[in-house]
Amino acid sequence: MPEGRRRPGRKPGSGPRHDATAKDNRRPRDAGPEGRRPDGRAAVDPPPPPASRPTDESGLPTATVLVKAKRARPFFGRHPWVLDTAIERVDGTPADGDVVDLATHEGRFIARGIWNASSRLRVRLYGFDASVAIDAPFFAARIRGAVALRRALGLDDRTGAARLVNSEGDDLSGLIVDRYGDHLAVQVTSLAMAGRLDAICDALEETVKPAGILLRGADRGLSKLEGLHLPDRVVRGTAPEGPVFIREGKLSFGVDLTEGQKTGFYLDQRDNRRAAALLARDRRVLDLFCYSGGFAVTCAVAGGAKSVLAVDGSAKATALARANADFNGAANVTVETADAFERIDALSASGEKFGMVILDPPKFARSRGAIDEALRAYHRINRVGLDLLEPGGILVTCSCSGSVSRDDFLEMLSAVSQRAGRQIAMLECRGAAPDHPVSASCLEGEYLKCVIARVA
Repeated sequence: MPEGRRRPGRKPGSGPRHDATAKDNRRPRDAGPEGRRPDGRAAVDPPPPPASRPTDESGLPTATVLVKAKRARPFFGRHPWVLDTAIERVDGTPADGDVVDLATHEGRFIARGIWNASSRLRVRLYGFDASVAIDAPFFAARIRGAVALRRALGLDDRTGAARLVNSEGDDLSGLIVDRYGDHLAVQVTSLAMAGRLDAICDALEETVKPAGILLRGADRGLSKLEGLHLPDRVVRGTAPEGPVFIREGKLSFGVDLTEGQKTGFYLDQRDNRRAAALLARDRRVLDLFCYSGGFAVTCAVAGGAKSVLAVDGSAKATALARANADFNGAANVTVETADAFERIDALSASGEKFGMVILDPPKFARSRGAIDEALRAYHRINRVGLDLLEPGGILVTCSCSGSVSRDDFLEMLSAVSQRAGRQIAMLECRGAAPDHPVSASCLEGEYLKCVIARVA
């Protein structure tokens, strides 16, 4: 989700791995379960005209989409994305946002979903039972189930924050809902969900009872390809006055729900911050691409780091990082506004050394075509990061580029190790926090990689 170094949007990854027949159902450039960094301020203006004509509230199909021969297997396996290249023909004339049935080329029912001719991802599948309507009660039940999971995970504390809906991971493709205290930040990344925003908000109000619901726009490129026109705005209740303060363990962080990156905070890195802090004691820490200081403050206060230098290219981000450091009494955190690549090169040239280097850069790959370029960027930043690490230092390196697979990322680290002539011993290979579930039928949703390693 980058803006300087911001993440413009996180998208799912390297294509279906569960079946070779899924090769033409791989993630298109315009698909993605979540955008990581929307731009623009929230507004309280009236919403714009809907992106498509009002949807049929019956939730019943208006047409049947037939897939090509030998292309149906991924969808019987509940993969939710039907690309244009997998479609043989359409029986009927669905409008964008209409419910349609998906069938084999012989007419056998597979699933029920929502049509969008504006996207290469023609159909998003939501139901696999021909007797079930894709209507408001259907989505309300899905939202109740998603919220119940977070309660079971112990993430229902209103002083904290949690992701309540994680798109494909909760069988709600194109919908992200994050709770910050008593407010919800909703991100819509599909036309299917945009046309049902009122029903979604009704369900969220009934289930969560928030003080307000704020809509955060999707990545601009994705919005254009999906045919979305959804500016940031308050859609229900009221917006918070100033930052919302949330608890994470014994720490507090201010979150800007109107201008912050992602939906306001990197909730997916929650457990990774704690894991890094366990190894930070008495170390000098460098946190590059620090955003609002999540890793920096956690390592300084909970981890007992000797000192932390936190760097980000966004002045708004570093202002929030300084405020978070001050609020938590982290006097040993120094925050700088600078281009991270230029700053790390300067630190290396001056012979600086750190006991821990944290690299949480922007999404370098927007599509599969950019994977090689992204891997070169990851190689460069990690190679210089190793130069800054003292022997026995800790490297915490992350990738939020879904198009870069976990294997690709680890192979990049192997190449860095060989080029630097230093041993990288991986202690943990982590992902997103458990309130960001990944569907086994849609492994593209596994986007975050976080490797914690000791460097000899």
